[in-house]
Amino acid sequence: VQLVESGGGSVQSGGSLTLSCEASGLTVSDYCMAWFRQGPRKERENVAAINRDGTTDYGDSVRGRFTISRDNAKNIVYLRMDNLKPEDTAKYYCEAPRSDRYDKFPWGAPPAFFQWGQGTQVTVSS
Repeated sequence: VQLVESGGGSVQSGGSLTLSCEASGLTVSDYCMAWFRQGPRKERENVAAINRDGTTDYGDSVRGRFTISRDNAKNIVYLRMDNLKPEDTAKYYCEAPRSDRYDKFPWGAPPAFFQWGQGTQVTVSS
């Protein structure tokens, strides 16, 4: 399995970015997929998830500003980020459970349950 994130960059507060996660070795519609982020000197933070049935879940800090989606034909998961704030500055990672048995993304499971890519940096300036 390989997850390759792209689309990060530097933007001003209030700006937008769309991140992409290109998957190989798994079919995104067969897995729950998610994004998490880790900022400097911060703990890992769950950002958004898309479940197998297409329903979505968001972390409290991004709900209403971020949108997760997937393109089954291209096997890509997206994270659209609007109204970005300096506190959104972090490296963003696409992740999937190691098993396809989950119908709903298993928030809170140990990191060993997941696989993720190399990440893409998002920097938001005020």
